[in-house]
Amino acid sequence: MNKNEGNNKRGGSRPNSSRPSSNKPKPAMQKRAQGPKKVKPTTGDAAPKKAVKPVNNVPKPLKSDDIRLNKYISNSGVCSRRDADIYIQSGNVKVNNIVITEMGYKVKPGDVVNFDGATLTPERKEYILLNKPKNFTTSNEDNDDYRNVLELVRGATNAKIQPIGRMDKNTTGLLIFTNDTDMVRKFSLPNQKSAKIYQVSLDKNLKFEDLEKISNGVTLDGHKLYVDEISYIEGEPKTEIGLKLRTPNVKVVRAIFESFKYDVLKIDRVAFAGLTKKNLPRGNWRFLTEQEIINLKNV
Repeated sequence: MNKNEGNNKRGGSRPNSSRPSSNKPKPAMQKRAQGPKKVKPTTGDAAPKKAVKPVNNVPKPLKSDDIRLNKYISNSGVCSRRDADIYIQSGNVKVNNIVITEMGYKVKPGDVVNFDGATLTPERKEYILLNKPKNFTTSNEDNDDYRNVLELVRGATNAKIQPIGRMDKNTTGLLIFTNDTDMVRKFSLPNQKSAKIYQVSLDKNLKFEDLEKISNGVTLDGHKLYVDEISYIEGEPKTEIGLKLRTPNVKVVRAIFESFKYDVLKIDRVAFAGLTKKNLPRGNWRFLTEQEIINLKNV
């Protein structure tokens, strides 16, 4: 920008003082005659033409606040976009009291959306990361031996959040809560690509030959489970193992070692889809940053 401005200054009009001093100055009448050449008077016919603005100067319309109907339903937290499409096609969704079956229909600000008999109010998407302690579970069953993990994030938001995946009372570590049903569904799929890293404590040293066998994959209930990485944890006894998997099911971690006759004393999820426990003590939670949310959606 500065370079162009400098060029403009050099290219602008300036007094003609660079001529050699040997040239005789022109008469005063000739100097006055040069003035009109620089600023040419506008004729009456030309003035209106200059006042007309080109078509491409017309301001562009502002970005629309319209939102696709299936996304509007998903944002309300009742179901995913894919399930919303099914409800729309079945005639179970009304907009301003009119049944809508058109795929791709867009809801405008102020529209009233009725889903299966109930009026929807979309919520702002919330994403919370918890470092789960022991004796809390994702199960909704009443039991005096443990409490539900939602108690730990109760003061975070009024949105209807839910945990992504399941954790039993003895498993600790990273757990994400959100009201984004699309994200919950994404990370619940068996073929999803996000990696999880666990630190596993065993009742005895893991034999090297067993470590190698596990690294080549394990067959559980007739299904081959592929292990991304397994290793001893540096500086720790060989009862402490690092395990990297893509499966969303934490129970698989315990099943792997039990199939080799090891008892699992503790499972701690130390990483989830690029998120870590850094600066997040046990039992504490925090909101995800905008960049972390983008990263999760792009996994």
